[in-house]
Amino acid sequence: MDTPLANLPLPDESILESIPVLKALTKAHRFLAELKGMAKTIPNEGILISTLTMQEAKDSSAIENIITTHDELFRVADMKGEKINQAAKEVESYCAALQKSYHQTKATGLIRLNDILHIQAIIEPNKSGIRKIPGTVIANATTKEVIYTPPQHPDEIKALLSNLVNYINDAQSSALDPLIKMAIIHHQFESIHPFYDGNGRTGRIINILHLVKNGLLDLPILYLSRYIVRTKSEYYHLLQTVRDQNDWENWVLYIIKGIEETARETIHFIHEIKTLVFETKQRMRTELSGIYSQDLLNNLFFHPYTKVQFVMDQVGVSRITATKYLNQLTEHGFVEKHRISRTNYFVNQALVHLIRQQEELP
Repeated sequence: MDTPLANLPLPDESILESIPVLKALTKAHRFLAELKGMAKTIPNEGILISTLTMQEAKDSSAIENIITTHDELFRVADMKGEKINQAAKEVESYCAALQKSYHQTKATGLIRLNDILHIQAIIEPNKSGIRKIPGTVIANATTKEVIYTPPQHPDEIKALLSNLVNYINDAQSSALDPLIKMAIIHHQFESIHPFYDGNGRTGRIINILHLVKNGLLDLPILYLSRYIVRTKSEYYHLLQTVRDQNDWENWVLYIIKGIEETARETIHFIHEIKTLVFETKQRMRTELSGIYSQDLLNNLFFHPYTKVQFVMDQVGVSRITATKYLNQLTEHGFVEKHRISRTNYFVNQALVHLIRQQEELP
């Protein structure tokens, strides 16, 4: 039988600051600081947020076996009324929840209970809210064996959530390093398992909000989801080992290692984007000086699948002029023209290729 969840902070949290954990923290913080600085060198932060948020939404949803492609994701928001892959819709909802909650946390400096409820409501718009009916269990996907039974009574769930929100926002509640605290917060949220669905995705959004709230990042650009996808068995095993054996150190080390690895990969990816933006800018100014503008360049990177309406809106030109610009960009190889359903899309293949390369990293 599962031991009832305890309130936070954990008893004697200082034991988590072991020598292996402190060594891992030093490396993780170094790369987080480098990532934070690197992000400031991108002229248009919207390009970075748009690209990385899309990747995170895809990877986080894949953990829940919601599988889609980049092509579907880049088009999903712009094909209203047409047939869209349901998985792509769900990923797009995750993307919306992440961006809205990021702006909310930046504005308030808090991660409130209503913010968490709103994240889940966007991800799973079924209005079910916090679990009210007993019977939810965590089971092995293959054998169906029950691995863990989360709190069942709605009053207990609400009380644990209230305690967790206080732990997140009250700096006096814990003197631990924010990355150790993030590992504890993530474990506690997933163990409370407050919703019928969307717990994992909501919990992973809380991770990035925690980093932003604590000033470790200015932008929502570091996500553990691909790391978890690659190490899925270890992730679930360590979650349960904490519950069964109170083995916090290995769980904390796992999360810190994920932060370090993901920061390294994201730094490299930002460097590749910067290089591609610079090379594209130089080519456009040389080959298409008559139509070049910073707004047009930004459009090609903010919308890897751009179209006439996007150029009209972002560059501020007429439909005829936007069409002319995109046709010239196609002729010079900056984009490839594809007709999908009733819409012409102009694909920045170099950027799409870069995104796919990043996804294929071991």
